Amino acid sequence: MKDIFLSPYYGWLVEILLENIRPDSAAGETPEIPRYETNRGPGSTSEVDFWTSRDVREVLHSHVNYIVADTKKWEQTAAYYIDTHPTTAAFVKNAGMGFAIPYLHNGQMHDYAPDFIIQLKTETLRYLILETKGFDPLAEIKATAARRWTSAVNAEGSYGRWVCAVARKPEDIPSQITAAVRDNSES
Repeated sequence: MKDIFLSPYYGWLVEILLENIRPDSAAGETPEIPRYETNRGPGSTSEVDFWTSRDVREVLHSHVNYIVADTKKWEQTAAYYIDTHPTTAAFVKNAGMGFAIPYLHNGQMHDYAPDFIIQLKTETLRYLILETKGFDPLAEIKATAARRWTSAVNAEGSYGRWVCAVARKPEDIPSQITAAVRDNSES
């Protein structure tokens, strides 16, 4: 029993507790809301300004104009599906943006930087955080962190509605975007 207070067990215990203790909003408890950074305001793609030696691809539905290709084909194909989807109002590849979702793993804080942020064509302001993933041993931990983050931001309400999705294959992206629009409209 005393081993629980030793590393790494103590960190794992804290992680398990943090991930599983949630307010019961159905019973009237106040939902979890995010803590925003106090030293800077809301982010914008207008602030994106960086140099890269990586391959870039031109896109239409982003005023950033280009996406940085981190893979040989995967992200370029994903960007094409996003850029040509009829419900995409705007999108950005999360490169040089500074957008990250915090999560705890093995007792250490980490930042998860999802691949794409998509503004959807809906009556009210709505966004999809889209991760394109092959194999990732931390995929479920990151997905849980993203769901917790979107729930907190949605509970606070001043930045529109957010949903998150993971596409395991490029051809899954159109259905993920369509599902996000449908799921959001019912919220």
